[in-house]
Amino acid sequence: MDWSPSTPSDPPFGVRRLTGSPATVQATRFASLWSDPAQPLPDLLLVLASTRTAEQPGISAAGCTPAARRTTALADAELLLRGPSVPPLWCLPPLPAGVSPALISWVVCQQLGLDPQIAALGLPMPPQFPHLRFEDPASGLAGCVSSGHAMQPKRVQQLLDRGRRLGERLRRPLLLAECVPGGTTTALAVLTGLGLPVQALVSGSALHPPMALKQQLVSEGLSRLPAPPSIDAQALLAAVGDPFQALATGLLLGVLDADQPVLLAGGSQMAAVLALALHAVPVERRQQLCDRVLIGTTAWLAAERLQAGTSDSSLITLLSNVEQHYSVSLQAYAAGLRFSASRHARLRDFEQGHVKEGVGAGGLALLAQWRGVSVDTLVQSCDRAVDQLLAAGHAGTVAP
Repeated sequence: MDWSPSTPSDPPFGVRRLTGSPATVQATRFASLWSDPAQPLPDLLLVLASTRTAEQPGISAAGCTPAARRTTALADAELLLRGPSVPPLWCLPPLPAGVSPALISWVVCQQLGLDPQIAALGLPMPPQFPHLRFEDPASGLAGCVSSGHAMQPKRVQQLLDRGRRLGERLRRPLLLAECVPGGTTTALAVLTGLGLPVQALVSGSALHPPMALKQQLVSEGLSRLPAPPSIDAQALLAAVGDPFQALATGLLLGVLDADQPVLLAGGSQMAAVLALALHAVPVERRQQLCDRVLIGTTAWLAAERLQAGTSDSSLITLLSNVEQHYSVSLQAYAAGLRFSASRHARLRDFEQGHVKEGVGAGGLALLAQWRGVSVDTLVQSCDRAVDQLLAAGHAGTVAP
């Protein structure tokens, strides 16, 4: 470790804030806990979930086929837990380019000594590694967003309640990550359903996200909702959401009664969860929630422009829209990790717009930098991890 910042306002190399609104005093206090070496390292919770949205051909690059995407979450979690040198039970799904972002997340866990906890929600097959249960494993996959009936209301209520209890009982900072193939489409669905103008702002794992397909599925699903006098977050989740969103929304609601910060490691999926929580809390408590929550993502996602001729990136515009819609100030940062100097083409693919984010990679890289790990160290460690991945027999699951 060759750099040790004092606060996130004194950023290490390449780290940048993605929102321009002034930070409140409370937000600054909570944000400083992430980089203070006197503070404990956070707990890390990776939530795996499945939605039949991922079975739509071409909807996601988190696996080249719908069949491959059925085990993406299991394979990514196994890589995070066991590392790249262990022959896997679940092979990483073939990707058009790049390599799973779980590799970055594993590297950071090794650098910082983090012990990931995994929660599994509605997976097509049970994990063969220790994991947390928040519902009956027989609950199954969420339905496709186009159905307008993604989950039973009772299931949504249960996940919200259990997430809230988890948030209320936090005794340490929490870094929350997710792996939900098809999850950017469910994020687009709930953000649109909440009334935010995000139709051309939500990305995906592909180099060129299938925007028209995503919007078509979302439009079909939302058209099946009745038109109530006001938007109900729970009903919206049941119609077009996924299990991760329900659990994470509940967790954020519980955080209001805990004096601990949460780092949401991701992009649009985390923005959607925060928006759902903001919609559900009283207006006078919305900024209090935002003070405790920080979004951390990758430099690649933070730089992506889905519309030509725009001055800001799509994610920055999306976050600004959330701020304006709920009259709050958000804290969001991009890590400085870049792979242009990597010796592996699979990692340099990130610089071309492939993969971009997932499995908490951006938030974990951000945390590593705040805790003194240099970008050079991260890049070199990721290079060595790819060496191990190939030596362990993963060569068929990454781009040549």
